[in-house]
Amino acid sequence: MSSIEMRIQELRVQIRNHDHQYFVLNEPLISDAEYDALIRELRMLELSHREYQSDDSPTNLLYPAIDGQFKKVRHPQVMMSLAKAFKEKEISDWHSRLEKEIGTEGMAWTAEPKIDGLAIALTYVNGVLVRAATRGNGEIGEDVTANIETINTIPTQLRRDTHIQVPSEIEVRGEIYMRTDEFDALNERLRAAGEKTAANPRNAAAGSLRQKDPRVTATRPLRFFAYAIGPVSGAWPDTQWETLMALKGLGFDINEHVRRFTDFVALINYAREWMGKRDELPYEVDGIVFKVDSLAQQRELGIVGTDPRWAIAYKFEARETSSILKNITVAVGRTGV
Repeated sequence: MSSIEMRIQELRVQIRNHDHQYFVLNEPLISDAEYDALIRELRMLELSHREYQSDDSPTNLLYPAIDGQFKKVRHPQVMMSLAKAFKEKEISDWHSRLEKEIGTEGMAWTAEPKIDGLAIALTYVNGVLVRAATRGNGEIGEDVTANIETINTIPTQLRRDTHIQVPSEIEVRGEIYMRTDEFDALNERLRAAGEKTAANPRNAAAGSLRQKDPRVTATRPLRFFAYAIGPVSGAWPDTQWETLMALKGLGFDINEHVRRFTDFVALINYAREWMGKRDELPYEVDGIVFKVDSLAQQRELGIVGTDPRWAIAYKFEARETSSILKNITVAVGRTGV
């Protein structure tokens, strides 16, 4: 086995282990930036050495298998992942691909902070919430309806006192999250009770939502931002921006910092602005999500692999921290080493 093949196999094992820790156990061992670096290295090796590509590689899978704690439900429409960009040039390259695929004259985009939480799909029939499912592996999620119904920012019935016509059936997608101040307060409460604390707000949100007893979930400060729709039956707007405004009218919280742009340079400037003030937000974000505004153009662009061509996540740089080494303990093994 060549050194390249050995490294590819090593990366796949590492990534699968980290996927299990993050998605199933809600106890990540590394930061998002470190995880993204492993994925990038594996993807580059597979692209440059196609003889070692494999259908079951983590780069070809949406998300890992779920653990079966809750009833499994199949999503009527796959919940995709997002392509990631780490430099402005990669955003410019995305724009160039859009230009090449369908042209960008007259194109508009939406941009909003990327919440570091847990993706969820909410199904409403005749305006009533009938099912809530986690993303799971993108195709099959977990039914967490009873727990979702305890979250105050998620309507169990859609508003009908607006100009928005309620579809006969609609799937609303968004993010479950926890504010940083409420996360700190929760950890203090858990610590005082001698219970296990969470490492970060994302883990706290995921763990709180996946409680077997909805009464426990009801005590956790979970919130929800709507950012997209899945399948819909009936009349609906034809742009992402109008979709967000319609969701707001139906009773959902949307991110107050979402913006629509017709100038791509202004879109880049929006991202630069948030790079410098991410810590001003009361919740954790790890980037900015850009989407082509027209839903018709989104359908025309389609997907590549597991990612839609019409959207991209511009990831923030990892925060730099410093540690103080206080002590070193040297031990001698039984072999003298």
